[in-house]
Amino acid sequence: MDYDACSGGMIEVSAGEDWDKFVALTIDKGFADLESLSGIPGTVGGAPIQNIGAYGHEVSETVARVKTFDRQKSEIVTFSNSECKFSYRHSIFKEELGRYVILNVTFQLRKGEQSLPIAYTELAKHLSVNIGDRVKVTDVRKAVLQLRASKGMLIDSKNEINSAGSFFINPILSKEIADSLPPEAPRWQQPDGKVKTSAAWLMEHAGITKGEKLAGAQISNKHVLALTNSGDATAEDIVELAKKARKKVFEKFGIKLQAEVQLVGVDLD
Repeated sequence: MDYDACSGGMIEVSAGEDWDKFVALTIDKGFADLESLSGIPGTVGGAPIQNIGAYGHEVSETVARVKTFDRQKSEIVTFSNSECKFSYRHSIFKEELGRYVILNVTFQLRKGEQSLPIAYTELAKHLSVNIGDRVKVTDVRKAVLQLRASKGMLIDSKNEINSAGSFFINPILSKEIADSLPPEAPRWQQPDGKVKTSAAWLMEHAGITKGEKLAGAQISNKHVLALTNSGDATAEDIVELAKKARKKVFEKFGIKLQAEVQLVGVDLD
């Protein structure tokens, strides 16, 4: 990791570095802005591809540029933040899978002990603060790791079968479709007038339950969005369980859940 604190925290990180170790190191070095993304498994290079996010913040908020090798043109290409075409769990790198090999990512981070504004109700409650408040980045990281562990969303959680994390993304709906949901359904207004809702809420209210099994695949006992391998699951088992969940949600609410995990050679329809 190379950084220049004098220029406001421009930090260049090799693509193969462990993501959470990088987040921990930035906090140790006195930087802020990545604390809400603590505990996410994977590498630094994978972060911009998915535009990883958690607890109200996304990595796109801090990415300054992404250096890649273009396999089609056999040349180095550097993408600015805007050129990455970031959106919810999406980037240009997902549009042309396999074309660009990410070499490193440069982040623009603040120096300081105060977090970004708390943007997620569950995290705010855990910290006993209000939405929009700022707290110490160390407190946010600790809280996020605790919340993720409670859902079995840490790769080293004790006595928990590992998963790929949230299997489905939270749907972004038109206002008309969002208005058709029950009043108690979660709703987050988007800048373009659309409404995001909770995939987990939809699954639970469509009859998907924690611990539900299909052959060797299982809905996590801790978080309905996580599909786990109970020990002898095949890829087909996981796919069939995902299809079952999608079907129930569609039959109940008319909404097709989209996979957050990257599927290879698999169609959920």
